[in-house]
Amino acid sequence: AGRVGSILNQVDVDVVNELQRIAVEESRLGIPLLVGRDVIHGFKTIMPIPLGQSATWNPALVKEGTRISALEAATTGVNWTFAPMIDIARDARWGRIAESMGEDPYLAGVFAAAMVEGFQADDLAATGTIAACAKHFAGYGAAESGRDYATTNIPENELRNIYLPPFKSAIDVGVSTIMASFSDLDGVPATGNKFLMRDVLRGEWQF
Repeated sequence: AGRVGSILNQVDVDVVNELQRIAVEESRLGIPLLVGRDVIHGFKTIMPIPLGQSATWNPALVKEGTRISALEAATTGVNWTFAPMIDIARDARWGRIAESMGEDPYLAGVFAAAMVEGFQADDLAATGTIAACAKHFAGYGAAESGRDYATTNIPENELRNIYLPPFKSAIDVGVSTIMASFSDLDGVPATGNKFLMRDVLRGEWQF
């Protein structure tokens, strides 16, 4: 009926191909499906966790790793990854710190760009590429007391100088998608936060 837009975590290529055939040939608009997967630090070939990758200080190596991940994931029909996670994390109690690039906004921005370029390459329509998703916009790593999904209270100066720059780096190299933070920002859920989504992301950054 054309009511499904994405499939998550299905990596059987025969199943994915049949779902895509139905979407393209049997739905009213013929729009292919997004097939999403957390391709975070490898697919078949497992790389170090992102925090470990950032400790290499080697963006070229990280880009090569995400290129390999994209090539492997694409063979199963996956065309969208929920990576890179570029939340700045400065509280070691936060449960997702291992998936982050650490505490430094500049370093996280450099690695964000490298990972996006590795996943998407020069042409997202080319074989062996998958759409990247920069997450979680924004400030998720500043969850109060390190409690996942807890509120975040971030002054605008700190937000702009610490938590937003890695996202701008990802956008500057053409990241395809952005995932909203699961938390609120100063009392307003990120998913419905006009300042984040409309003023900054769409207005200032033209995403």
